[in-house]
Amino acid sequence: MPVRRLDPLLVDRIAAGEVVERPSSAVKELVENALDAGATRIDVAVEQGGKSLIRVIDDGSGMDERDLALAIERHATSKIPDGDLTNIATLGFRGEALPSIAAVADLSIETRAAGAPHGYAIRVEAGEKRGLSACAWPRGTKIEARALFAATPARLKFLKTERTETAAIVDVVKRLAMANPQVRFALSADNGALFDYSPCGDDQARRIFQILGQEFAANAFRLEAEREGVRISGLAGLPTYSRGNAQMQYVYVNGRPVRDKLFAGAIRAAYLDFLSADRHPVAALFIDCDPRIVDVNVHPAKAEVRFADPGLVRGLVVGALKQALAEKSRRSADTGARAALDALARANGPQHRAPAPANWGLSHSPYAPAGFEDLPQAAFDAGAPMADSRPHDSPAQDSESPLGAARAQLHETYIVAQTQDGLVIVDQHAAHERIVYEKLKRQREENGVARQMLLIPAVVELDDSRMHALTPALDELAALGLALESFGPGAVLVRETPALLGDVDCKRLVENIADLLAEEGDARGLSRRLDHVLATCACHHSVRAGRRLSGAEMNALLREMEATPGAGQCNHGRPTYIELKLADIEKLFGRR
Repeated sequence: MPVRRLDPLLVDRIAAGEVVERPSSAVKELVENALDAGATRIDVAVEQGGKSLIRVIDDGSGMDERDLALAIERHATSKIPDGDLTNIATLGFRGEALPSIAAVADLSIETRAAGAPHGYAIRVEAGEKRGLSACAWPRGTKIEARALFAATPARLKFLKTERTETAAIVDVVKRLAMANPQVRFALSADNGALFDYSPCGDDQARRIFQILGQEFAANAFRLEAEREGVRISGLAGLPTYSRGNAQMQYVYVNGRPVRDKLFAGAIRAAYLDFLSADRHPVAALFIDCDPRIVDVNVHPAKAEVRFADPGLVRGLVVGALKQALAEKSRRSADTGARAALDALARANGPQHRAPAPANWGLSHSPYAPAGFEDLPQAAFDAGAPMADSRPHDSPAQDSESPLGAARAQLHETYIVAQTQDGLVIVDQHAAHERIVYEKLKRQREENGVARQMLLIPAVVELDDSRMHALTPALDELAALGLALESFGPGAVLVRETPALLGDVDCKRLVENIADLLAEEGDARGLSRRLDHVLATCACHHSVRAGRRLSGAEMNALLREMEATPGAGQCNHGRPTYIELKLADIEKLFGRR
């Protein structure tokens, strides 16, 4: 078949597929344009998940007649004033957003530049550009995209449900709103307003709490660090305040929201000691650096970035999170305590708190069984207490400690302690598991990794990609107890393995580590495997549920918790204790 040039309209529609994958992609491009125009208020409205209407109104700088005519042409942009692609200081820069949207929707724009006597309007219908006309639009810009993908029914067919597409739009706008606290953001859909975030000035934390809620505010910690010109700041949630997916992880590079494997892996690595594999932390992290050391032009939707030194950035993120976690992870999320108080409040709601006569007694009730007042109440005889740690039996300083003084043990599993302003309930197994785990890690760091020499060295054959990843890390692997030597092309000789691993499958171990090295670029794979082994040992060597403890043992456990990093959660991310404030308890009994 002969080679021919494609129709220009068809070319535009093919190119649009790179930029406008779904309605949320169009919303992202339009809102970013509004932010780059200096808007202080952005209103977004969508109908039918963005398929029938996307409207974005801003009070930014607007466009004059010439700019509006060029804005809908491909490869025309105001975002690169000096043409330097290595120094991008704006959110949008590809010069394809408006023409791409116009290629797959009916587009109308009304805009007015500051100081202009009137505004201008333009329409693009079915890819055909109409002439410019004067309009009375005030300062700023209104852009409407209707019948999205009507000209490309194949793409329209593969869109998700309206609810799913609306949810994607909500996520996009929230991510942009979080990075721009000085701007007011409002979003509405078919059924009315979804949110309206008031401007917060320079108060980044306030905007984060607007989006993630006050529950996150109560269970978050701040972090801030800098290394070689790269700075990280933001808020992250306690390990016990985790989620089943990574949807609530917000990462920004120079104000640009990104979804990048580099950051996803770094956040996962930082929380590795505190969360199981199926749980994900909540975080809002902001990376600021010289634009020249990061390439933002590697993804059509600008969702990924590439750093000149990815190891530096990854190390900064992991280090900052780990340091903050070490300082804050003795806390446990307050969600457990709040749930307990809510349950008690429901069980003891207003309908159950009718005032009783002062002389009321069960024997006066018409429903009391005959002779009840004379019978012993055997149902309430729980036997001798499992532990008796009365105030006068505990050292005075225990009551002043953060986790208080032990008072009782319930069901041979939970320790009840009295603090200065409330009470604490501790899961004895989960708490001791964390304590033992941290001790084992400390022993490994102080004494090194014990090795076991193989009686007969094992030969492991590897493909070229695995060998290429493994060879530069041989010294680091030896420091972690795995001694390898090159054994001709495509093979290594295993002489020693970490003693903690016991009888290990050398071939599987080396292949797994090589795969991790290929993915992450360093020897953290073996270290993580050893941490997993230590966590398993800690679980099997800690105080089990069902063991009766004395008062002294319970208080000793509480004191060790206070001195142990990460004691607010076990190795699987579950809380080790919940705290109930006296003021909240008093409310349950109508004392406040």
